[in-house]
Amino acid sequence: MGLSELLGTYGDKYLQGLLATWSMTVVSFVFVMALAVVVTVARVSPYRPLRVAGDLYVQVFRNIPGVALLIIIAYALPELRIVLDWRTCVIVTTILLGSAFGSENFMSGINTIGVGQIEAARSLGLTFTQIIRKIVVPQALRTTVLPMTNLLIAVMLTTALGSQVPLNPQELTGVVSYVNTRATGGILVFLVSALCYVGTGFVISFVGNRIDRRVRILR
Repeated sequence: MGLSELLGTYGDKYLQGLLATWSMTVVSFVFVMALAVVVTVARVSPYRPLRVAGDLYVQVFRNIPGVALLIIIAYALPELRIVLDWRTCVIVTTILLGSAFGSENFMSGINTIGVGQIEAARSLGLTFTQIIRKIVVPQALRTTVLPMTNLLIAVMLTTALGSQVPLNPQELTGVVSYVNTRATGGILVFLVSALCYVGTGFVISFVGNRIDRRVRILR
């Protein structure tokens, strides 16, 4: 099967798969960022139980394979009467994995903030919440644009876990399985899907670099 025949027959499936991948990536990344901030704030909290919980969260979800976590969410949770649709299972898996790595990125950003700024804020009477909201989080976000750009790409690639469950519409990796069960596409089927991932990754990297140049903190 040649490229023209492949795209002519399954081009709509590839388009649906690309849009499904983008959709899951955007939804997942929004929650990844929000949860990563919450977990990171817990890890730097003055309250020990919150610090322990935040560190435990990162250690657990940073070190568990994505497929194993997806299986737990998709097949074990129903035993606890928690039933999620397949797409939600993939998104939840991606969020849990991505937020653990996102928290590590935020911690790296927080470590770049001078101790003098925190001490000055305390001397002005700012509370922990005010320090986090007005000083720590804004600077951490500005210094972690590139790491978060890489995280966004990783989140996009993690949505390929959707090929392990029956999604409709299928994401890009699932489209490869769909095509190969109906035709002999060979390596070309994988190549088209890979190019979609690569092209999206290039766009994300380009935008991330532009944002970084605008907001980076010069020291």
